[in-house]
Amino acid sequence: MTEFQPDDVTWQYVSRKLIPARVITLWIWIAIPIVGVTALGVILGVWSLAGAVFGAGLVVGLWGSWIVRRQVTAHAWAEREDDLVIKRGRMWRAVTVVPYGRMQYVEVESGPLARHFGIAKVQLHTASPGTDASIAGVPAAEADRLRDRLTSRGESQLAGL
Repeated sequence: MTEFQPDDVTWQYVSRKLIPARVITLWIWIAIPIVGVTALGVILGVWSLAGAVFGAGLVVGLWGSWIVRRQVTAHAWAEREDDLVIKRGRMWRAVTVVPYGRMQYVEVESGPLARHFGIAKVQLHTASPGTDASIAGVPAAEADRLRDRLTSRGESQLAGL
């Protein structure tokens, strides 16, 4: 199977600032159980348990950090004349094509960590609940511009019906 690569598309890749934002979140989720189980192992005097859990957590964290980098560098979007194309994934590739006329509204969201890195998530909402059209890691200013462009294109497509 070949990757979706139409000739009329210029891919816009997400910001690499999404990598540290996701890696920090990953390590927080890994550190909580590691610290708890390691402390319990130390308190109970089971040093082998503490060492094994710490080592396993370290391996999982390093592997997860590598996966996050690979995922983020594969995430991109392209604006075409009639639709927005979003691609993601390396091993399990997914391409979502959202016609502008099907968009109901476009939402820009960013949590505290994303705001710290100056990025946001653009979420497209359509009538279909199965459509997962979101672009994480868009620079904040570009996210606002993208929201406005998509909204105006969606309105013009609906007006043409």
